[in-house]
Amino acid sequence: MHDDQASTHPAKSALARRMEEYRFPPGYRTMFLATVDAFAEKGFHGTSTRDIAARAGMSPAALYAFFSSKEEALFKIAISAMDLTVDLLTAEAEHGDDPAERLHHVVKTFTAWHASNNPVSRVVLYQLDALTPEHMAEVADRARGIDRIFRAILQQGVDAGDFTASDTRAAATAIMSLCLDVTRWYRPGNRRSPEEICDLNARLALSIARTA
Repeated sequence: MHDDQASTHPAKSALARRMEEYRFPPGYRTMFLATVDAFAEKGFHGTSTRDIAARAGMSPAALYAFFSSKEEALFKIAISAMDLTVDLLTAEAEHGDDPAERLHHVVKTFTAWHASNNPVSRVVLYQLDALTPEHMAEVADRARGIDRIFRAILQQGVDAGDFTASDTRAAATAIMSLCLDVTRWYRPGNRRSPEEICDLNARLALSIARTA
């Protein structure tokens, strides 16, 4: 996972920082991030355990010291990313004096996450079809948690008369799609900085909330 020097948003490299806050077994962080980079570059099915170990600078079988399988490594990446996303958005949803300001904060954070943690966000968005049904169900539950955060803010705005969205579920989906799509096209060096993209998405989100 690589830092983008253009962004100073708190979501920048948040997953890497979160991992440093805990006492993971020796080498876990190295193996975790090597797995993220391998899956982001070559895809789950195109990556071998030897590829991952080589990136981590470890022996060919080293992955199994930390994960029971390649699929479990993918699951741990997804769960770690989703849990952190929920934590970040929950905190941001409490900022602001009104729903419009809270939506602004949440959209900026969600956008910054996908711009500044592009490798892991690509893995979470595009590789999860390799998960077992049980693991996919757990990840989907986290995704619903993210959706609830957006819908709650939108409903607060509708109740307060600040937003006019007649279907908060559809509006939430449209707004989240703006943030998620950053993963597809953003790369460091883009003509817009991550902060500019965050501001643009926040303005678009408010437009959706007030016109949908």
